[in-house]
Amino acid sequence: MTTLNTFEAANYLTDEATIAEFLTAALEDENPDVFLQALQEVAKSRGMSQVARDAGLNRESLYKALAPGAKPRYDTVFKVIHALGIKLCAH
Repeated sequence: MTTLNTFEAANYLTDEATIAEFLTAALEDENPDVFLQALQEVAKSRGMSQVARDAGLNRESLYKALAPGAKPRYDTVFKVIHALGIKLCAH
């Protein structure tokens, strides 16, 4: 019997170039939940507890803010992006 593991994107987000491509692809989707999920995966790859601390949030609040269907405030998303060391740019 074959056992399949759940795919975790965070396991593959090991360098800045991969993270940039991942987030860029997520931003191209019209569904805002796609970007929130992508941010959550990047945060997992960096350690949710550390990202929460760096963003000035508790871990539970970070999970809630990045959950599908969440409507986080702009300042919350900005804090998370800053905590991850990510810079977004428009072309």
